[in-house]
Amino acid sequence: MADPKDKPEKQESLPFPPTPSASIAGRTMQESVYKQRVTLRRLPADAPNILIVLIDDAGPALPATFGGEVQTPTMDRIVKEGIAYNRFHTTAMCSPTRASLLTGRNHHRVGNGQIAELANDWDGYSGRIPRSSALVAEVLKDYGYATGAWGKWHNTPAEETTATGPFEEWPANLGFEYFYGFLAGEASQYEPNLVRNTTYVHPPKTPQEGYHLSEDLADDAIGWPRLLGEYTKLLGTKTPGTGATQKSRME
Repeated sequence: MADPKDKPEKQESLPFPPTPSASIAGRTMQESVYKQRVTLRRLPADAPNILIVLIDDAGPALPATFGGEVQTPTMDRIVKEGIAYNRFHTTAMCSPTRASLLTGRNHHRVGNGQIAELANDWDGYSGRIPRSSALVAEVLKDYGYATGAWGKWHNTPAEETTATGPFEEWPANLGFEYFYGFLAGEASQYEPNLVRNTTYVHPPKTPQEGYHLSEDLADDAIGWPRLLGEYTKLLGTKTPGTGATQKSRME
């Protein structure tokens, strides 16, 4: 008889309802029956890991992977192992493009008509993604993926990026269980203002010791799955900023 946990579960709306208890509570301990509840598997056994790489300020024809002149052998390898799309609607700005990519909706529909620093009270420009528009990370997390994001975020109103929050528009509250990067539109490649989840942290070493932001982000992203365990399905997003150099092994 097949294990019910091995049958992927589908749902018309998310999140999934909680799995009811399999135990029966009687009036006394003797009359009660304890049984461990079984949560149905919501992903097939061969569900793939997912890696999204968003590079700001780079035209689609820049890398050799898509016909440009900049040699990007790592990107060539990633494309050969996955799926490449040749049509993507960009907005020519950071925050709107990222919001559209993560929600699958027009940037004005998700409050990101312009960059986060210019968020205001006009409809479509608040800088806040409405909870009626789920991010891809939230959907995949509901299905059982572990979700993480690294690098540039730039989708939180500037006045909400202080060390004391509020944190509602930070990655940790928008579907990503883990975040390591920076919240603003740009950062120093050598002395960045870094955030891990909802806490500001210092870089692990100084520029004199060889620190470089892109390398740090890549190392952290590579190490994260090992902490989760071999069989965890992953959604990882890497969104480099506008620094002059990019040394990441993931790009």
